[in-house]
Amino acid sequence: MDWGLKNRLARIIKHHDNRGVMLAVDHGYFLGPTERLENPRKTIAPLLPHADSLMLTRGVLRTSVDASYPIPVVLRVSGGSSIIGKDLSNEKITTSIKEAIRLNVSALAMSIFVGASHEHESLVSLGNLVNEGEEYGIPVLAVTAVGKELEKRDARYLGLACRIAAEFGAHLVKTYYCENFEKVVNACPVPVIIAGGPKLATELDALKLTYDAIHSGAAGVDMGRNIWQSDHPVAMLKAVKAIVHQNLTVKEAYEIFNKLKHVEKPAAATKPATKSGQKSSRKS
Repeated sequence: MDWGLKNRLARIIKHHDNRGVMLAVDHGYFLGPTERLENPRKTIAPLLPHADSLMLTRGVLRTSVDASYPIPVVLRVSGGSSIIGKDLSNEKITTSIKEAIRLNVSALAMSIFVGASHEHESLVSLGNLVNEGEEYGIPVLAVTAVGKELEKRDARYLGLACRIAAEFGAHLVKTYYCENFEKVVNACPVPVIIAGGPKLATELDALKLTYDAIHSGAAGVDMGRNIWQSDHPVAMLKAVKAIVHQNLTVKEAYEIFNKLKHVEKPAAATKPATKSGQKSSRKS
């Protein structure tokens, strides 16, 4: 592995503990103005100092992130379908490697759809993206998307998808937490990070998800809605980070959250999530 590629990976998965906390804000590319991400700049700005890296599209990066802030960027480069379309798996590469270099990104991210109608296209695209990325020393994060089919979130399916992603050359894999998650991690030769998925009922639930995943072998989290849809997103991100990097228990992290939320101004209330936003479970 080339020095540049190793260096970029180290910006995402920190060298001192081989873990990372990624903030996912790429939802708009297929969901549109998701609840509490209607104004990306407003959502992202207070969270930037507390995330290890940021996952988003080039449009939101250019319009909504301060270029002077040294946050490692994981750039989503796949797309082409929306939540109201017929098939979420019908994605292609939408952003060139030259564009990624211009944006000085630390990694490229794309979804693969194992078992879906466009499985072949997504896997071939992953192989091609790895080829291009390695030519310029840029690692690739493969996202094991499940579209609208929640029943696919089991260890057998996710283990299959993660292993295939690694076999195709992905340097990192993002997937969902599931029962027997250790089997998924042990069968994947590259670091696995977990998606937060839809907003859980409580912050405590999201912290438990984080703890269980980390202690089952995950290298980190890529969490979105369970951070910025919280009434206290900064406190929530700090609590998640405490589990990932400080090995705190769920109870200890929840105590941090409760302490910090009293000094954080609550997030502004917004309209309830759209029907389409509630249906999707594909992204964190």
